Amino acid sequence: MLNAFVLSAGRLMQVPALTPDDLKRPEVLWVDMVDPTDDERELVQRVFRLELPEDEELLDLEESARCYMDDNGLHISSFFLHNDGEESSNVTVSFLLNEGRLLTIRQEELAVIRLFRLRARVQPGFVATAQDILLAIYDAAVEYDADVLEDIYAKLDGVSRRVLDRSNEMTDELMGEALATLAGHEDTNGKVRLDLMDTRRALSFLLRSRQLGPEQENNLREILRDLESLNNHSAFLFEKINFLMDAVMGLINLAQNKIIKIFSIASVVFLPPTLVASIYGMNFAKMPELAQAWGYPAALVLMVISGFAPYWYFRRKGWL
Repeated sequence: MLNAFVLSAGRLMQVPALTPDDLKRPEVLWVDMVDPTDDERELVQRVFRLELPEDEELLDLEESARCYMDDNGLHISSFFLHNDGEESSNVTVSFLLNEGRLLTIRQEELAVIRLFRLRARVQPGFVATAQDILLAIYDAAVEYDADVLEDIYAKLDGVSRRVLDRSNEMTDELMGEALATLAGHEDTNGKVRLDLMDTRRALSFLLRSRQLGPEQENNLREILRDLESLNNHSAFLFEKINFLMDAVMGLINLAQNKIIKIFSIASVVFLPPTLVASIYGMNFAKMPELAQAWGYPAALVLMVISGFAPYWYFRRKGWL
């Protein structure tokens, strides 16, 4: 999908039809490509006389190739968080500032980009240049990461109440669900942290490139300060997740110890009766108790006493 945007009455509006002449219009500020076809890729490369990164390059970029400048302009490739409702992933978005235009290419439609387009369409004066568009996209990405971290914290609060509330004992099923939930939150938090780290590196490069005006540099520094606070919050969430993980594992160990305790008691209680039964079950040629009518009933009584005596002793000592 290939889209182009122009400023109209201070709002960023999409060009309805795209031809080579449409893309060459000087008022086009942003050309956005989402999983472009070969024809769309060729059209952009021919109009702007540059080479776009291939799909494989977007998925496997070396660290040194993420931010650089060449004859075509300023290149930045950054991770953006993509959440499809079930799991999160980091999607690479490639930016190119070329002669007053911003070109973007990515493989997935992102909520961050949709949020930016909505704001730029309804708020007059929200953006005025390609640099404003780039900064606004990063600002929306940081805001989106903050919302994801806030959502993780709210969900962790629910898990914390279930784990630490001792009025209701957690079943094996609930403990399994808690572990799966915590593992999912830890994975999402890790992806958010990677996104924040990569965004900070990209913005630092953009600041050093001297492609921004004074007001834009001030806005960029504000975004960097927000990134720092989110990094601290992400670290706090890691600690909270690890604490809850340890708490759930402790509950699992307690449940296992209870099961082992039951087997231990059973083995202690049934060992003496088993010994008595083994002795009286020996197949000797002469067994004195056969001459007594009360021999085997007495053996049964002895088995009961020998089994109850250890249990009574352990209860008296407080070991059970």
